[in-house]
Amino acid sequence: MVKRKMTGWLLMLTLLLTTILPHGAMAATGDLKSIAIDGEGTTLEMTVGGSKEIKVWGTFEGSTGTQDLTNTANWSSSDNSVVTVVKGTLTAIKVGTATIRADYNSATSSITVIIKESHKELKLEYSSEGKYSLDAEESDLAVKALVTSVLDGAGTSKDTDVTKDATWSSSDTSVLTVEKGQLTLVGEGTATVTAKYAGLTETFKVTVILPYSKLELQYTPNGTTETAEDLELVVGDELQVNAQSTHTDDKDSKTDVTEKATWSTSDSSVVTVEKGKIKAVGLGKATVTATHLGVTAKTDVYVRTPYEVIIVNPSADQSMFIAEQIDAEARMRSGANRDDNVTSVAEWTSSNLLVATVSDGKIVARAAGSATIKVSHMGISKSIKVTVYPTVTALKAEKTKLELFKGDSSSLPKITATKLDEEELDVSDIVKWTSADESIAKIENGKVVAVAKGTVTLTAKLPSLAGTGLSVRDSEISVTLEVTEKVLTLLSDEEKLSVVIGEETKLPAITAVWEDGEEGDVSATVEWTLSGSNSVIKTSATGKTIKGLTKGSATLKGTFSNKTISIPVTIEQKITKIVVNPTSIELNLKKSKSIKVTGFYSNGKTVNLSSKMGWESSNPEVATISSTSVKAVALGTTTLTGSYQGHKASINVSVVAKLSKVTVDEKSLVLPPGSAKTVVLTAEYDTGSKATVTGSAVWTSSKPSVAKVTGGKIEAVAKGSTTIKAVYGGKTVTIRVSVK
Repeated sequence: MVKRKMTGWLLMLTLLLTTILPHGAMAATGDLKSIAIDGEGTTLEMTVGGSKEIKVWGTFEGSTGTQDLTNTANWSSSDNSVVTVVKGTLTAIKVGTATIRADYNSATSSITVIIKESHKELKLEYSSEGKYSLDAEESDLAVKALVTSVLDGAGTSKDTDVTKDATWSSSDTSVLTVEKGQLTLVGEGTATVTAKYAGLTETFKVTVILPYSKLELQYTPNGTTETAEDLELVVGDELQVNAQSTHTDDKDSKTDVTEKATWSTSDSSVVTVEKGKIKAVGLGKATVTATHLGVTAKTDVYVRTPYEVIIVNPSADQSMFIAEQIDAEARMRSGANRDDNVTSVAEWTSSNLLVATVSDGKIVARAAGSATIKVSHMGISKSIKVTVYPTVTALKAEKTKLELFKGDSSSLPKITATKLDEEELDVSDIVKWTSADESIAKIENGKVVAVAKGTVTLTAKLPSLAGTGLSVRDSEISVTLEVTEKVLTLLSDEEKLSVVIGEETKLPAITAVWEDGEEGDVSATVEWTLSGSNSVIKTSATGKTIKGLTKGSATLKGTFSNKTISIPVTIEQKITKIVVNPTSIELNLKKSKSIKVTGFYSNGKTVNLSSKMGWESSNPEVATISSTSVKAVALGTTTLTGSYQGHKASINVSVVAKLSKVTVDEKSLVLPPGSAKTVVLTAEYDTGSKATVTGSAVWTSSKPSVAKVTGGKIEAVAKGSTTIKAVYGGKTVTIRVSVK
């Protein structure tokens, strides 16, 4: 029971100590090691009249934390007239420096405290009540900033100039700017000037007025002063213009401000201006402006030139080699008759002096590259481009022979030059080409154009130089051009070829027809190709042939000049004989009939050759043949001939008119016995023609005992009736005969 009471008292004591002891007191388990004031080793700054609390902390043996000793430590100040301290609370008394010290047991800690004056007020001192003319003197534009500071608790104070340390600003920089208290007036208007220092701010309003109401530009031609408006000058002229200002408070009072005004030009390539002196330097229009203390005056200046153009010779862009020189010339022209040489007085410039230099028209190539040479005089200029190439010693053409068809064109051969390091330089764009005969070929737009059939020499040469050039410029390169007619078409003596396996067949003969109508056998120069692997082209002493290898088909192509001809080729076994059906044909006009041709191989097998015979008609005006069908065109006869693998065949064709009908001149007869009568039988054809065919018809009598007939002659035998019939070409006609 006693132990329980003791335990309870211990718990209550612990809670009580935790509540009343300072922070960290319970952490102390051993002797004090050290104490430290907040900010120990630094300097603390305060202002007069201010107060601040600082703490001191203790560190004990065996503890990782610190204990707040602020209320139990002994505090002291080295100068209580400057700053006092009570339980860590500092009070600033007056300006000065003191050391604040805290002691606890045998431990000590201190900090230095500096007491500064307290700023009470910021004041600005300025002149003219803040109203200034734009031409005010600099000394009148100085503003002073004073800060009033409290030195001690008794209220002792002083003013300090902080103009250089304050922060200055203007509410409108188009009116004025301010820096370290110095105002710079910019233009008419009102602005607020603000100064800031140590948390204090002060402002004042500034009004800027213009000293002048206007500015006028004047010049004096022929001793008379005139307003400078729309001035006209010639390139090279100079004109003095003066700036006169009118005072704001006295309109009758004027001041010459030419030297003080700010002058500018809208285009310095036309006119320049300095302190009112205008100089015309180039053709065009520019505006000259004078500005002084807020007022501005302008005048337009029109600059003309006594010349119209400047001409440079050479006028085209130039290609040069290193160390070459060109003696260029510049001439000015005005009108038809005025022509002045200005080479020596004009201004010559080079855009790249490393590549080319120029002086008084002499252009010297210095290094490979390009530069623009410009010559200017009296506002007019002209430029030429100069391209500089490395030094070369010889020229060479990529091709020395060309072939073209008439009417065609082609790029000219590539021309190269040999450099000093033996490497090649492409000079194709530099050389100039000429044709020895422009009726055959001419040079146009960097190409050669073939005009007519023939042979002509084309010559390439570097252009001559208006100055000192390399010897290679005297070299010439010649190229021979052969101009031929274009081939209109190629004709073959064989439309198709049949080649027997294992045998050789001659290539067809080819005739070329040119566009000018000329023809020629070109068989020997045709380039032949053969598709597939069923056959092959062979060359022998007697010429080229096709040898059949395996059954199949191929295409034989022959190329000559600009044309190609294709001939189908069939490769097959050898035919031993052919049979044609029919062997003769009779046709009416416009009628057709098919022809069948059967071929027999050596093994007994057959093949239809109807479309392979290559039939031809000896008289196409009578009958034509197309593949396997013959068509009658006109009355007459013709012979069809064809062959295959050397087997020839022929068919006789007769074209006859078609019989429309037959008529007889007597339809009925009455004859006495023993008498006779000959009738006439007429055939009428689809052509409209007629023919007597009495003797060609077949005549019969239904009762020969009454009357008989022979070749149209009817003989009466005995009384009675009979019918006489005549048949011709499948047509029949009858005659009734009575014998009385």
